[in-house]
Amino acid sequence: MLTDTGPHAQGLLEVGDGNRIHWEVFGNPDGRPALVVHGGPGSGSGPSAPRGFDPAVYRIVQFDQRGCGRSVPHASDPAADLSVNTTAHLVADMERLREHLGIDRWLLYGGSWGSTLILAYAQAHPWRVSALVIAAVTTTRRSEIAWLYGGVGRFFPEAHARFRAAVGADDDATAAELVAAYARLMDDPDPAVRERAAADWCAWEDAVLSGEGQGTPYSDRVDAARLGFVRICAHYFAHGAWLEEGALIRDAHRLAGIPGVLIHGRQDMGSPLVTAWELARAWPDAELHVVEAAGHLGGTETRDLVREALARFA
Repeated sequence: MLTDTGPHAQGLLEVGDGNRIHWEVFGNPDGRPALVVHGGPGSGSGPSAPRGFDPAVYRIVQFDQRGCGRSVPHASDPAADLSVNTTAHLVADMERLREHLGIDRWLLYGGSWGSTLILAYAQAHPWRVSALVIAAVTTTRRSEIAWLYGGVGRFFPEAHARFRAAVGADDDATAAELVAAYARLMDDPDPAVRERAAADWCAWEDAVLSGEGQGTPYSDRVDAARLGFVRICAHYFAHGAWLEEGALIRDAHRLAGIPGVLIHGRQDMGSPLVTAWELARAWPDAELHVVEAAGHLGGTETRDLVREALARFA
C-alpha cells in the first residue's frame, strides 16, 4: 500500500473566476489513473498520499476544491468570492484537471461530501469514469441537510439547543434557517463573529459523530482551515448544493456500465444508510456493503473494503 513518499508532480491550475486549484500526483506515473475527491465541502485534501491504493498500479491524483486546502483564494478570507464556488464549478474544475493531466478515463474515490461531487461529475461525464468507490454515501439532498442540522437533534438535544442558540434561533427554527443563519455569520466583517460561528458549527458536527469514539475531528481544525471549511459548508448547504432535489439518485441511470462499490456504516448518524440504499437500487452496476459497527468516519472494516475494491479495479 501507498507510503508517504511524496508527490512526483504538483501544481496550481487556473480554473477561471480568479481561482487556482492545487493538485498533486502520487504512485506510478504510468499507472491506472484515479482521482481522490475530498469531503467537506471545504475540508481540503490530506497532507500526504491517500491510503488504500497500490502505488505500483495506480497514478493517484488528489486536489483541493475551490477555496480550501492549498487552493487560492482561500475561503477563510471574507473577500474570497463564493458566488463562483458551486457544485457546477467544482465539476468543471475536475474536468479541466483531467484534461490538464492528459487522462482519458479515471477511477473516482471519495466519501461524505466527496460522494456527492463524485456522483455529480460521473453523471455529467460518464464516458470519463472507469469505476467509482464511495464510502459514507451522501447526495446532499435538502432532506439530508434537514436531517443533519435538524432531525438528528432529537438524539443530541443539548448540543442542538446550543447550535440554535448560537444564531439566536428558537426551538421551531428549521435546519434550512439555521444553515442560512450560519452562512450569514460566516460573511460577517467582524473576525470574532466568524470565529465564534465556526467553532459553534464544528461543535455541532462533532456532537453528531460523538458516538463513534474518534475524538473531535471538526473542532480539531484550526484557524484558516476551520474558517474556510465552515464558510464553504454553510454556503453549499444553504443552497442545497445547487442540485435539484433527488437528482443524483433520479439520474443514476446515467452511470449504467460503470462499476461501483458503495460502503456505508449502519451507525452513521450524520448520513443515514437510506441514501446509500436508494442509490444502490437506482444504479444496477453498484454493489452496496453495509458495515454494521461503523459510523460516518468508518473504521478498520471500512478501510479493508475500500482497499479490496481498489485492488479489484486495479
